Amino acid sequence: MDGLIMAAQLLLSLTILVGIHEWGHYAAARLFKIRVERFYLFFDFLFPLSNVANFALWKKKIGDTEFGLGWFPLGGYVKIAGMIDETTDKDALETPIEPWEFRAKPAWQRLIVMLGGIIVNVVAGVLIFITLSFITGEVFLPTTEVNQHGIYTSPLAKEIGLKDGDKIVKINGKAFDRFDEVLNPNTLLEAGTTYTILRDGQEVEIQLPANLLEKMSDLKKEEVAFIEPLRPFQVDAVVKEGQIGVFTKLLVNLGIKDAPKEDLPNKDIDLQKGDKITAINNTPTPYYQQFVATLQQAKNQQITLTIDRQGTTKQLTAQVNQDGKLGIMCSPTFKMSNRPYSFGEAVAKGTGAAFGVITLQAKGFSKIATGEISATKAVSGPIGMAKIFSTQFDWLAFWRITAMLSMVLAFMNLLPIPALDGGHAIFLLYEMAVGKAPSESFMEKAQQVGMMMLLALMVFAIGNDIMSFFR
Repeated sequence: MDGLIMAAQLLLSLTILVGIHEWGHYAAARLFKIRVERFYLFFDFLFPLSNVANFALWKKKIGDTEFGLGWFPLGGYVKIAGMIDETTDKDALETPIEPWEFRAKPAWQRLIVMLGGIIVNVVAGVLIFITLSFITGEVFLPTTEVNQHGIYTSPLAKEIGLKDGDKIVKINGKAFDRFDEVLNPNTLLEAGTTYTILRDGQEVEIQLPANLLEKMSDLKKEEVAFIEPLRPFQVDAVVKEGQIGVFTKLLVNLGIKDAPKEDLPNKDIDLQKGDKITAINNTPTPYYQQFVATLQQAKNQQITLTIDRQGTTKQLTAQVNQDGKLGIMCSPTFKMSNRPYSFGEAVAKGTGAAFGVITLQAKGFSKIATGEISATKAVSGPIGMAKIFSTQFDWLAFWRITAMLSMVLAFMNLLPIPALDGGHAIFLLYEMAVGKAPSESFMEKAQQVGMMMLLALMVFAIGNDIMSFFR
């Protein structure tokens, strides 16, 4: 069920992004009075095989354009009259050039049409980031708060020399205010990144390996990828009745899925909001990570909880279920910093965040090109993309990921591969520079090569998704 929720969010996000991307091409073409023959959300053929399984779930002709919904639920396209693309009819290119065709327009207009989708994706990504910055402001965990306790380290972090309780006081020799800078992908991708650690009153310098992100990608989602703060915690609530997500509840109401069975052995336990669980069976659990690890070792067992309730100590008996859980909700007791943004500040922060995604993509490609990161670890298909969404729908998280994907889509489409917008743009820039366009025969062959490259990339990415289950 978690997989369905993540997949649904990915499909919704891509539907929005592909829709506005194709609208960008459509709007630019109409601006220059170029006829658009088709506008399809999703493909009405087995992409990229344009002559296989040709049918639409819905279509309607409005003016000169056929609008439709394809059956292949990824991507979409616009068919611009007189333009060589994956849906090109060879016979159509042999007819006399009409004034409303793409090929009849000057190169600069055709360039704008080709870049229209990329431009719209960039604008959408920037606007979403700006809006989120204005709504949420800046919420972050201060480094000073984390360094009261230190960090919790995974086996990967221990491998490079970090230890539980270490306090990271500098990154590349500079002090920093926000703990999230420690895990910033730009920081992890930077060559020779170092952490300065305060350990037992002494400063120790740890250099991160160049392939750290690749090693992190090998870990399962539920594992600690690298490091996280040691989290002091308190009880928020005891789960009194079965709680299911909105999507699951809908399936239950429709009779498609049975209601999940309750597994709430401690629904009547005397725990209150604000209680601190300081020990399990006399084993200290001052931090949430230790609390969870101790419960995992006591599955299906009865345990004794030591509770600190406003300075008073008491002990309670509880039952651990087969998953190593008690049926209680906890929250960290960190003091987060929250700084609202003015509209002007939100514009600056949001724009910076949006273009930071493109910078990160460029750095990642350079790492792949130099062999520092393996392509098999860096390229994901639909399954890998779906995993970046939460198993519970959250509008703010959904739009944040959608904004990121909008910038990634713009970057990927700008790559100089013939079948992509960037490839078309390269040929148009060549035409503007030399005053002559490549031949239609050359363009057609280049398009075919580009489609084969995209098909190979699709197979590679989906293969990576499949192989990830066996790693």
